[in-house]
Amino acid sequence: MDIIKPKKRPLIKHPLMLGGAALAFVAFTSPLLLLPDSAYKVEREQLMLGTVQRGDLQVVVDGYGRLRSDKQTLITALTAASVEKIMLRPGAEVQSDSVIMQLSNPELMRDLDAAETSLEQEEANLRRLVLNNQRDVLAEEAILAELNSNYQVIKLRREAEDELVKSGVVSQLTYQTTVLRQEQMKKRVDLQKQRINHLRKVAVESELIQREQINQAQTQLQSIQQRTDRLTVRAGLDGILQRLPVELGQGVDPGQELALIGSETDLLALVQVPQSKAEQLEVGQPAEIDTRREKVEGMVTRITPEVRDGNIEVEIAFSAGAPESARPQLNVDARIFTATMEDTLFVERPINVQRHSEANLFLINENGEEAALQPISFGEESGRYIQITQGLNEADRIILSDMANFNEAEHIQIVD
Repeated sequence: MDIIKPKKRPLIKHPLMLGGAALAFVAFTSPLLLLPDSAYKVEREQLMLGTVQRGDLQVVVDGYGRLRSDKQTLITALTAASVEKIMLRPGAEVQSDSVIMQLSNPELMRDLDAAETSLEQEEANLRRLVLNNQRDVLAEEAILAELNSNYQVIKLRREAEDELVKSGVVSQLTYQTTVLRQEQMKKRVDLQKQRINHLRKVAVESELIQREQINQAQTQLQSIQQRTDRLTVRAGLDGILQRLPVELGQGVDPGQELALIGSETDLLALVQVPQSKAEQLEVGQPAEIDTRREKVEGMVTRITPEVRDGNIEVEIAFSAGAPESARPQLNVDARIFTATMEDTLFVERPINVQRHSEANLFLINENGEEAALQPISFGEESGRYIQITQGLNEADRIILSDMANFNEAEHIQIVD
């Protein structure tokens, strides 16, 4: 900031001019003896002047920042790979299925082939198991049919001998032997039925176990297939490719960032505001976002409590949607309106003057040729303006410049 330096008079060095200089000094300084500190002079063109105004003053907190997509997708590597091809670069418009890059992992491709083969083997094992179970059941059912046939034969024989044993045609021993054979055959039939039922249950259980093996093989294949599919990196969101932190041929690790996709329409302004202004801010306050092409209304939606480099981050949403000129990462300025002071005095903020402070500044007289120190109290500030609470009236003019070199002066002369 420019500091005004007092204008120094040239010294009279020539001895022959000493007498004339003395007379000239008496003649020209006698009217200035009435002005204190009349030796302090400053050229008008070196001064910044301000005029006190009266009106409504909006208290504004200024900030700067960038537009950011409210909807973002961070794409990371699912497995270790190398970058084989890059199709799109930052700034490109993308659809959800747009291919951004192609990764390569030969080992993963071998794992995919092995998983496909394993699944095919498990499915073949299931088919083989089903056929074997069906064959075993059919074999046991054939045995049951034979036993049933034998049982029916012995049953008919016993029924015939029931009458013959009474008449003595068949001996009691022969009859009892037939009865015993019938009972034994009946037990064999029942046991065979139980065997078949058990065999069917075993077949069902073995098939369930084999289907579990197939499910595990399918899960393994799906996992590898998913990682393989992710080697083809797609946007996954309609918007703009905002960041691509990898290069062709670069190796990437699992979890490493590959790309950042942001929506082109759902935008927010992330604005940096000095920490000293934090107590003035509240969620819901109106704001104005300047995209350098147009100014759009907004509203404070979030205030970050964390302080970085003396600033806090404020999130501002567009009240009626983002304008056409808005794009992710676009530099913007913002004004947050924290209050409105009605019918108050204000002036452009003098150099080195802070809000809610007091300062002695030079008040210019009516003819604009002299200025005298005046104690002034200041209130809130709004951008380049600051409120005056005491010491000045409407239309008063003051010097806004840094007058540090005039600390000892209470009056100065302003010369053209």
